[in-house]
Amino acid sequence: MSTKVIYFTVDDRQEQAEFRSDFPADDIKDCFRAAAEAGPHDILKLYNIKGNIVNISQKLDENTPDTPYKLEVVASQCTGTLAEQLGFDIQDVENRLENLEKKIVVDSGETPGVVYELKHKVEYFKEKLESVEHLSWLGLFKEVVAESQSRLPFYRQRLRKTEEEQRRVLDKFNKIKHVQLTDDVREYLRKPTFDNWQWEDAEMMILLQQMYIDLDFTSKFNIEMPVLQNFLFEVFKHYNHVPFHNFKHCFCVSQMMYGMTWLADLRHLIGELEVLIMLTSAICHDLDHPGYNNAYQVNARTELALRYNDISPLENHHCSVAFQILEKPHCNIFKNMGHERYKRVREGMISCILATDMAKHSEILNKFKAIVPEFDYSSKDHLNTLMQICIKVADISNEARPMDVSDPWIDCLLQEFFNQSDVEKLEGLPVAPFMDREKVTKPSSQTGFIRFVLLPLFEAIGVLLPKLEEHIIEPVRKALNYYSEMAKAMEEEKRKKSENDKTTTRQANGEMPKINATNGAPTPSSKQNGEAAAPTLGNATDKKVVRTNLTTSKVGGSSKMRGNPK
Repeated sequence: MSTKVIYFTVDDRQEQAEFRSDFPADDIKDCFRAAAEAGPHDILKLYNIKGNIVNISQKLDENTPDTPYKLEVVASQCTGTLAEQLGFDIQDVENRLENLEKKIVVDSGETPGVVYELKHKVEYFKEKLESVEHLSWLGLFKEVVAESQSRLPFYRQRLRKTEEEQRRVLDKFNKIKHVQLTDDVREYLRKPTFDNWQWEDAEMMILLQQMYIDLDFTSKFNIEMPVLQNFLFEVFKHYNHVPFHNFKHCFCVSQMMYGMTWLADLRHLIGELEVLIMLTSAICHDLDHPGYNNAYQVNARTELALRYNDISPLENHHCSVAFQILEKPHCNIFKNMGHERYKRVREGMISCILATDMAKHSEILNKFKAIVPEFDYSSKDHLNTLMQICIKVADISNEARPMDVSDPWIDCLLQEFFNQSDVEKLEGLPVAPFMDREKVTKPSSQTGFIRFVLLPLFEAIGVLLPKLEEHIIEPVRKALNYYSEMAKAMEEEKRKKSENDKTTTRQANGEMPKINATNGAPTPSSKQNGEAAAPTLGNATDKKVVRTNLTTSKVGGSSKMRGNPK
């Protein structure tokens, strides 16, 4: 078995790691953790020479001492946070008990039983804080009531997260929820270029938590840290195993909203409460998404369509689930608000989440364009429309990110579309062309969607918030050019193939002479010499295939608009 040698730096030290290609990923991570002298619950990230985060695993590309990776502890344990939450520091209590025990032993010659009892209780309390069972007893972790599997079609039976998966993520989250993120990561989190793919679920919850902290929401709105953590975990539980509308998508939309907040200084422009509404709406905007859009819900007459009378069934459901979570006292991050302020939060969240229904896209965009020339930041109606536009931008903002971040998301979305269209064909329901694997390609889907949906929306918000131009709008224009060139390359390749196929067919039918591979002369046909013609190779120059550096994913025809991602 081959051995890999990986060169990297950590704290300006030159290090190297050697491991076999079949080495378990966890053992490799432990090796890097030891090199960084990191604690068991600190978060490590490895950066390549371009500054991109790469996965620490046996698939790491080998490098040289001149092109080392950079290993960094991006978040480390901070006991002060726990002390703030509990109102006291457990370590301090332990130290005081130890000093008290020493003093008593010096004074009386033995340790009283009551001191042993106190030490035992402190240890027991520490264990309880890290115990899933205790969290369950407190109501912070509840058993998942399994849906009646017999009532669900086979393709809907594995959407929910299992109890074991929830416990595993909760356990890691509890171990790292007090870490202190580095300033570099906190700054990176504010940028639209943030790469979501190298962060695990528990780590993304830490990043979401940091957003509330750095926006000063925890102090401004008296949001208790344990309650915020419970809320984030409950949100995680309610995102399903679907290709696109999952917890990673929730994080990406929230992170883009967070980035826009810093880029355009939205806290001072529209108000801190409004930004709190938008960020929380972004986190909740696709809760319990089943992976099938509104058209499917209505056509299949699902329970959601019946409940909401075919009116934005998914968005109404996302909103309903959000407030079901917030109704739980241990998850209600707004519980310390006054009645009027909470009323405004609920009204704003409903407005924002319902605005993500793409069926309302033109209506909301046209209204926004009409008010931009005379936009009034003191007008509640104007602010509500801007908030709707902001969450819409964040919701479909993948193309504003670097290509290596955004392109995998397109594959995820197309896979979700194809899953739905396959089911629609199976059930005899209408199939949208932009979701049919036999009719759509990645470049054709992207060019239509960016040109007719994405860019008009982004350019409209850029008129009011010009600070977004460089970081969000210009990258979308570049993405349009990229996929347009890819579409042209695919069309050219398709044309060449069609011509070659026609030539081959005509040759097979004896309609034109074949070309001799040796000297380029026509090969005599069987009609000319009365014998069967010997098989020949076509001229290599006539048979060459046009190649392109652009990666394509063949999945069918074309469509001007990708349509409703819901």
